[in-house]
Amino acid sequence: MNLKIILRVFAALIVLWLTLPTLVIIPISFNAVPSFDFPIKDFSLRWYEKFFNDPAWLRALGTSVQVALLSTLVSTITGVAAALGLSKVNFRGKSVVENLFLTPLIVPGIVLAIGMYSIFLRFGILGTLFGFVAAHTVLALPLVIMNVAASLQGMDPKLQDASASLGALPITTFFRVTLPLIAPGVAAGALFAFVTSFDEVILSLFIQTPGLQTLPVKIYRSVTQDTDPTVAAVAVIMMTLSIILILATQFFSRRKKARS
Repeated sequence: MNLKIILRVFAALIVLWLTLPTLVIIPISFNAVPSFDFPIKDFSLRWYEKFFNDPAWLRALGTSVQVALLSTLVSTITGVAAALGLSKVNFRGKSVVENLFLTPLIVPGIVLAIGMYSIFLRFGILGTLFGFVAAHTVLALPLVIMNVAASLQGMDPKLQDASASLGALPITTFFRVTLPLIAPGVAAGALFAFVTSFDEVILSLFIQTPGLQTLPVKIYRSVTQDTDPTVAAVAVIMMTLSIILILATQFFSRRKKARS
C-alpha cells in the first residue's frame, strides 16, 4: 500500500479521535429527555428553547461576550506594542523577558488562579468586570505576542526604513506600513485571545461571584449540580460560534493574500 495513503488514513483516524467527543454532543443536545444518554431516542429542541428563554443563561452568555471582547481589545493593543518593542530592542536578558511574557502559558492554571484570587481579593475586584478583563488579558496576552512576533520576523525591516527615509513619522509608518504587513498575525492573535477568554473556566471559577458569572462557569455549575442537557445545547452553540470565527478569519486572510 502506498505510504501516502497510509499517512492519510492515519491522519483521518487521529482527526476522528479528536473530534468524536465533540460530535457526540450535537445529537445529545437534541435529546427529548433530560439525560445525556447516547444514542438518543426522541428528537426535541426543548433545550435550545430553554437556553434562549432562561435569563440566567443569557446573562452568562452576555458576560462572556463582553469580557472576551474587552480582553481581546486590551490584549491585542498591549501585545502588539510588546512584540514591536521586543523586536526593535536588543539588550542583555531579552530572552528572559520574552519567557516571562509566556509564563501564563507555562504555569498551571490552578496556580495562576490562586495567585489571581489572592491579589483580586486584596484589592476588592473579585467578581467585577474589570477583574475578569484583567485576568483574561493575562491569559490572552502571550498568544497575541507570539503571533505578532512571528509576523514581525517575516517582515522586511527595510520597508520601515524606506518609509522613515521618505519623511514619514513613526506613527504613520506603523499604520501605513507595519500594521498592514503584520495584520494576519494580529488577527490570529486577536482570534486566539477571544477564544481563550470566551472558553476560560478555571480562572473564572476563582474570581466569579453569584452576580457575575461567565458562560463556561455556568456550564460547569450546571454539570456538577444536575443533569441538564441544556449544557449540550450551549456547547453546540459555542462550538458553532468558534467555527464561524475561525472560518471568517481564514476567509478574510485568503482574500487579502489574493488581493496582494
